[in-house]
Amino acid sequence: MPHDHAGPGHNHAHGTDHLHSHVDGGDAAEDLQVLATQFIDGFVAARDKTSYLRLAGVPFERPGRDGAAALKLVDVDLRTEWQVGTASPSFGSRELSYLPFPGEMVRERTNMGFVYVSLDEKVTVDLRDVLAERQAHGAM
Repeated sequence: MPHDHAGPGHNHAHGTDHLHSHVDGGDAAEDLQVLATQFIDGFVAARDKTSYLRLAGVPFERPGRDGAAALKLVDVDLRTEWQVGTASPSFGSRELSYLPFPGEMVRERTNMGFVYVSLDEKVTVDLRDVLAERQAHGAM
């Protein structure tokens, strides 16, 4: 299953030659990325996706913008992106400084979002936001 290889906090096999893990317990963002990666891997592997979401405590309803109508969970969005380079402002210029990556530096990232709707509103909530909210409330 593809997941974030952009930095520390991943645990997976590379081909068939080795398995490695990079976990630094001191960095909350890295810990959150590890949780997100494991959640996505588990969701993809689950035969019953709805039960997996229920067991994980993902809400099937959320309050709407004004609280009048509840938003209902209708989709889980998985999106894989490949970072093939980087761009940043150049010093003293309106041009971007662009650095394309050589092949071995290209990074794969998979992001998950929960799509909630009502008659008046559509909201996509990022998995990392759900996990961070749960961590803040001590639910993990």
